[in-house]
Amino acid sequence: MRRPDPVPPPVGGMLWSLTGDIRGLLMLPAALTMQVAHPAVGAGVDEHSVFRTDPWGRGERSLRSLQLWVYGGEAAAEEGRRLRALHRTIQGTDSRGRRYHALSPENYAWVHATGFPVYQHACRYLYRPLTGAQERRLYAEWLQVGRILGIHDRDMPGTVEEFWPYYRKVLADELEATAVVRDLVATDRPIPPVDRGPLSLRLLLRWGWPVLRPGFARFRRFVTIGLMPPDAREAIGLPWTDRQERRLRRLGRAVRAVVPLLPERLRYLPLAREARRAARLGARAAS
Repeated sequence: MRRPDPVPPPVGGMLWSLTGDIRGLLMLPAALTMQVAHPAVGAGVDEHSVFRTDPWGRGERSLRSLQLWVYGGEAAAEEGRRLRALHRTIQGTDSRGRRYHALSPENYAWVHATGFPVYQHACRYLYRPLTGAQERRLYAEWLQVGRILGIHDRDMPGTVEEFWPYYRKVLADELEATAVVRDLVATDRPIPPVDRGPLSLRLLLRWGWPVLRPGFARFRRFVTIGLMPPDAREAIGLPWTDRQERRLRRLGRAVRAVVPLLPERLRYLPLAREARRAARLGARAAS
């Protein structure tokens, strides 16, 4: 008999609020860069991903997958199974000459683990610092998401208190500026123009991309490094100055002031909007 599917995080929980908010778009590059700073993960992405040739498509697919884990209901577990099947054949040799497999527990768990410290750090700028209770609740929900992805409880620390020693050990023993990290924070590498969204917007961006690309690349590097926890930034060897920190704090103040005032259709990503609407309708029907 098949075991019941793991359930997504609860409606109204920490991830319910954070994951679909457009501020999450600013956090994603930091988490992705921490993931590929692990030599095994970096090698897998370098050899098997289309992130260089189709960055917008890969980003869109990753974002949709993340939204399904939280807002997908029954589709969340199906997405987890799809991802495991997708990674089943990804294997090779990393930059240290070690054999790797994408679904090895230490590699697969690290990819998932990176989201929690990025949320914990970035909330200080884009929302407000998490309280101890909020941090524990967020971590418990992140473990729920891990089960959807097929990560066994034995492969992830069970509590926040156990997480930080595990996290620091990976930083000390594994992380480095892999080839993929260098690409993700570079400002001089080619980036194809945006090929998603309304046709008129795509045409406009394609026309203006030679002018817009350098500024976009600099901003991507800025938020990638700035919203990465300082200890991870240091472990990878990414520079950060006091001046940049002041700029990030100013950006954070502007984001905190503007985003909460936006209407729901602009503040939340599509899957999150649909899920929030369905939750409200369900609550009304039950009352």
